[in-house]
Amino acid sequence: MTVAEQRQGLSTAVDGYRLWQNIEALAKHGASPGGAVNRPALSKAEARARAEIVAWGREIGLSAYTDAAANLFLRLEGQRPELPPVLIGSHIDSQPTGGCFDGTFGVIAALEVLRVFIERGERPERPVELVAWTNEEGSRFAPGMSGSTGFTNPQSLPDILAIRDRAGISMAEAIAEIHAGDESIPEHPLGRPVHCYIEPHIEQNDVLERANIPIGIVTGIQGTRRYRIRVDGKAGHAGTVAMADRRDALIAATGLIGELHREAVSLEDMKFTVGQFDVTPNAPSVIPESVYFSLDIRCPDNAAVDRLDAKIRAAASGDRDRCQVSLHQITHAPSLSFPAPMQQLLEKATERAGLASMRLFSAAGHDARQLHYVCPTGMIFVPCCGGISHHPAEWVEPQHILAGTKVLAEAVALAARAEPADLLDDKARAAEG
Repeated sequence: MTVAEQRQGLSTAVDGYRLWQNIEALAKHGASPGGAVNRPALSKAEARARAEIVAWGREIGLSAYTDAAANLFLRLEGQRPELPPVLIGSHIDSQPTGGCFDGTFGVIAALEVLRVFIERGERPERPVELVAWTNEEGSRFAPGMSGSTGFTNPQSLPDILAIRDRAGISMAEAIAEIHAGDESIPEHPLGRPVHCYIEPHIEQNDVLERANIPIGIVTGIQGTRRYRIRVDGKAGHAGTVAMADRRDALIAATGLIGELHREAVSLEDMKFTVGQFDVTPNAPSVIPESVYFSLDIRCPDNAAVDRLDAKIRAAASGDRDRCQVSLHQITHAPSLSFPAPMQQLLEKATERAGLASMRLFSAAGHDARQLHYVCPTGMIFVPCCGGISHHPAEWVEPQHILAGTKVLAEAVALAARAEPADLLDDKARAAEG
């Protein structure tokens, strides 16, 4: 490499065509009619995508390993291999009718950055590792982010492994199948030290697109609570049971949802979603015996989330319309802010890549939420056309894929040289001290 090349940042060597080819290649695993990607966590489709990523990594000399949660890592050794690594990546599982960019962009961008280091003959000060987290989406095994949760909190692993999908398959069984299919991939322990974590992701909103700015520096993630609610009534003949005698679980459930929805819309910036709704026996001439549904609430204001939580617990307990209601909270994640030094590092990386950026809050949840509690963490957003995501129409322009990866490359170069204390804000430094 010439002196002139050494003076240029890593971002100049990022290959946009190669990035796009790799995204298209992964989209074939789980491809569905209409352009959708259906790649559930720990499925055969995800196993094939995982194997392809491992093959790409090994071709350029990266070493692969996994852990008890089936998270996948590709390691580029640093000049000082004993140091905790810079961790970069996202996830490759999808929603049932997802697009080909959510999560995948972050993993492919991470691979490209490692490839650029190798092609330029450069070794970072400390190791850099690509990660593809297990079950971020939670569409097959709920709740999601179980891979990053297990990594950051190994004590949670028994509960994670016990989660079952609708077919009754446990995560323990699904992970065992993934590990059995891995080719010579060693297993490392959970909870290893990390220097910092940077997650590139599509915005899944249209703030950047409306502002015509290619890069978002994420300041934090809004809070969420997620529940599973069951309403039990009594089945009966649709033509013979009098209305006054009915214990109709569907009527009770929809009344409950309507009441809670009215509470939610009265709170500023609150999001309220019932995304799963199962009726039993789900027959035209039978009074519904039971209803099982999900409830997802999100808001940047933790106090507002807590107020709605209190309303939910009061309404979804005991008897309702002669039916029994039971509630189980599966997730509680308060709003958080990423360390100011990490935001500043990403802004500096954006400047080095010759791009414009703006700060913005993430309305969606990401694995970065879990990493935030164990290491300095930051996120890079790129525009998402129309803000559409979790849908076959999800789209990101190639130039934005390239831009986000360029920023990641410069960010990794900066982070690998940074002292750990330089990436923490004052509050975190005080806690460390």
